[in-house]
Amino acid sequence: TLQTTSSSSSATTNSQTQSLIKAYFKTPEGRYKLHSEKTRPPNLLPYSYAKTISQVTVAQLKDKPSGQPTLAPSFSTTGVRSAAARLLGGNGGKALSFVGGSGYSRTSNGSSRYAHFGGSNGTHHTVNSNLGSKGSFLVFNVGDTVYISDLNSPDKDPIKALQFGNSNPVCHAFDSEAKDGHDLLIGLSSGDIYSASLRQQLQDSGKKLVGAHHYNKEGSVTSSRCASVAWVPKGSGAFVAAHADGNLYVYEKSKESAGDSSFPVIKDHTQFSVAHARSSKSNPISRWHICQGAINSIVYSEDGANLATVGRDGYLRVFDYSKEQLVFGGKSYYGALLCCAWSPDGKYILTGGEEDLVTVWSMEDRKVVAWGEGHNSWVSGVAFDSYWSPPSSDDAEENIVYRFGSVGQDTKLLLWDLPMDEIVVPLRRSSLGGSPTFSSGSQSSHWDSVYPIGTLQPAPSMRDIPKLSPLVSHCVHSEPLSGLVFTEETILTASWEGHVKIWMRPGEPENKSNTETLLGVSPKDQPLTGKGYTEPSKSNPFSESKSKQHGYPARC
Repeated sequence: TLQTTSSSSSATTNSQTQSLIKAYFKTPEGRYKLHSEKTRPPNLLPYSYAKTISQVTVAQLKDKPSGQPTLAPSFSTTGVRSAAARLLGGNGGKALSFVGGSGYSRTSNGSSRYAHFGGSNGTHHTVNSNLGSKGSFLVFNVGDTVYISDLNSPDKDPIKALQFGNSNPVCHAFDSEAKDGHDLLIGLSSGDIYSASLRQQLQDSGKKLVGAHHYNKEGSVTSSRCASVAWVPKGSGAFVAAHADGNLYVYEKSKESAGDSSFPVIKDHTQFSVAHARSSKSNPISRWHICQGAINSIVYSEDGANLATVGRDGYLRVFDYSKEQLVFGGKSYYGALLCCAWSPDGKYILTGGEEDLVTVWSMEDRKVVAWGEGHNSWVSGVAFDSYWSPPSSDDAEENIVYRFGSVGQDTKLLLWDLPMDEIVVPLRRSSLGGSPTFSSGSQSSHWDSVYPIGTLQPAPSMRDIPKLSPLVSHCVHSEPLSGLVFTEETILTASWEGHVKIWMRPGEPENKSNTETLLGVSPKDQPLTGKGYTEPSKSNPFSESKSKQHGYPARC
């Protein structure tokens, strides 16, 4: 009776929360509208997905390279129905294949770039024409299963399910530049890691991985939970896997795990260290000991030069990947850090975590340059919107402005504007006295000190850091959120339990029949400055510090 009453109460609460969620939100450039939703199969029992948090990855398959065999697409009658989609990340970093373009830019002939979402009659397809060829797909994990959805379909349900049995998938990443077809990475709670061909999984009718490479099999290297995986940009198939024991391993996917895979004993668990494999045949090829606690997320900069990690100990650490050296690190204001993301130009890093703040770090200054206040609970996903263009302005002088987003356990999506001339430049003019961006109105010692390269910095004082207020705060789900991703025409938000919502940018039609994909071009083909980053919002983005609540998910 108690269980029935509890379930009924939970359902009522969710129903009430759902009724408060609007299908749109407004920004200075216009209205974002809810276009569609993608989700896991509806018949999953609660215990089947309670052990892990759903993460999402967007994968764009290009034309099939010549020479690769074509498998006949086939689906069993018990297979999941056709359709769905996603985009996450987040994390605005390049561990995932995030692609897209300016949210409401026009092509040279004045027409907009739109996605083909298919028909709107709600019918289900037994064969998807994109399978085995090209298209945009959403990869997300729920319980012991990885689901794959078609981003261009109107259907909510996934087109493919990959089951892992005794271990739950935790993280995944996609490499659109993979040469051998193995473009999908999947890390499990057991510590095992797989690389596989997404195209081959879509063409196969079964529910098990086919043609996959298996790494750290049965804990041969470590039995610790795999928390995050990332392809090395321009790394010719190299990838890294971060684990809950504070270690990060570098693998070469083309190399079989042979020879001695052990590493020397870590002498000092409080210090960063790198150890290389004893044998040239070994895989992984190196071990990076990052910290004592768990690593929660790893993200490469766009050019692959730097690697950012955040962990249970509350530190952001940035490494020069090729030199295997710590560039700098910094402590959170409170608690663990859960997520991080790079700006497309590699100049700034976002972090979020248990402090309920979105922190902006400068690579040039190796310091915190702003705190974003607006979430009422832990921040679980951050990403830069490299495809946003600000409204036109009459001001003659251009100013670089970054748009970024965050999602949290408070079920909210927040959008932020970071104008460089209003926040970074005044803070570097220490000789001019106090800056109006300081909530205290006094000069900050935080900006007088310069930390040497390779130094882990303590958390700055709350009064020393400029505060940002969100441009938009919108309740987008009825349950805690796990990530967001920006695409050319949309923003995608994902919840813990495997629900993804697609929000169309202002000016984009809800249905358009053409063959262009939702995702568009790669971020590396988009300029950071100029049209994409010119003018800040007219409103003042700064505010005074607010009272905070830590750790408990606050609902809308």
